[in-house]
Amino acid sequence: MSASGEKRRDLVEALRFAVQAMAANKARTLLTGLSMLIANASVIAVVSVALAGRNFVIAQIEGVGSNLIYAYYEAGGNVSGAEADYINLADLEAIKQRLGETASAAAGVISAWDWTPVDGRPQQIRVLGSNVDYRKVRNLRILAGRFFDENDLAERNKVALLTPALAKKLFASPAAAVGGSIKIRGLDFRVIGVFEERVETFGQSEVAGNSALIPITVIQYFQPVERLDPLYVSVRSQGEVERAGELIRQTLEARHRPGSLYRVDSLTGVLDAARQISAALTVVLLLVAGITLSISGIFIMNIMLIAVAERTKEIGLRMAVGATRRQVKMQFLFEAVGISLLGGLCGIAVGVAIPLAARRLLATLDMPQLAGLEIPISGLSILLAALVSGLVGAVFGLLPAARAAELNPVEALRRE
Repeated sequence: MSASGEKRRDLVEALRFAVQAMAANKARTLLTGLSMLIANASVIAVVSVALAGRNFVIAQIEGVGSNLIYAYYEAGGNVSGAEADYINLADLEAIKQRLGETASAAAGVISAWDWTPVDGRPQQIRVLGSNVDYRKVRNLRILAGRFFDENDLAERNKVALLTPALAKKLFASPAAAVGGSIKIRGLDFRVIGVFEERVETFGQSEVAGNSALIPITVIQYFQPVERLDPLYVSVRSQGEVERAGELIRQTLEARHRPGSLYRVDSLTGVLDAARQISAALTVVLLLVAGITLSISGIFIMNIMLIAVAERTKEIGLRMAVGATRRQVKMQFLFEAVGISLLGGLCGIAVGVAIPLAARRLLATLDMPQLAGLEIPISGLSILLAALVSGLVGAVFGLLPAARAAELNPVEALRRE
């Protein structure tokens, strides 16, 4: 028989004995594989959690506007309101002309506070005024009715949109609010819709719980000073944010007195920081998963060392009837790899089942704040888990296999 044929026969023989040994010791095989099951399930679950967390955070920031630039007047405390160079509607038009097609939407916000009767008692509300582009730059969702249009702005129609909280207080439900009337600055405004921010901003925007949104061409007549605070510009791509922001700053400074300070910023820095934090967190979680795999490998090695000690006579008998040290070594190595792979594959099944179950659970929960949360299953993590399972069995099975192959057959047969 050729050398290659002998090697093939040795491998087949070693594999057959390894399978027989695993079948003869079912309890030990299952308990040993359980450690790898837990480790692999943990790896896949950890990767799923890391990806879900990263995607959710980034989606929240992008939902607010990854391409969004905001600007507002920022002056020292020694400047009076009459002297302040606030951003105005003329600035908004100048910026739109300066940016041209780079800007996909631009809107300014004028805000004020007012009182409106709720159940016979005055309730303070925030009144916001803006244009049609405000819906796009702030990523608003219309829950009922419609948003105001260019005709509403041009004709200065007294129409308003309410937040869900205010709509419920005044009309019991968002749907019932449409067509109703609300008093703002003593005038009757017809409610044409109910809106909300698509992504939770946790109070970091001008939209308060009790807010009414009206055309900017109407609210400007209620204010003694025309002040856009803030001014929003949404550009077509994230790569244009930095350049557009600088153009906005230059335009504002050129149109106002020297020394006037304007803050022009975007969420690009926040988005980059979130990505870096998510990447660091993923690395930490993967390190923890790696430690879990290492512990599982050490457990497999210890069990296999115990198996070598328990089966010393069996090993001596095999060697006495002609088994080579290489065959014995390959048998115990195949056992370690087989147990590791068996537990690893079961762990992969459990690891995949966890995100699937979490998806079903999220689908049944009525939690709007988690509406954008998706739990992905990483195909790469599954492939790596399968490969690592075999690798862990091979690496940590080498010592027990070498220990078995080094036994003296005569001495091994004497042991009871």
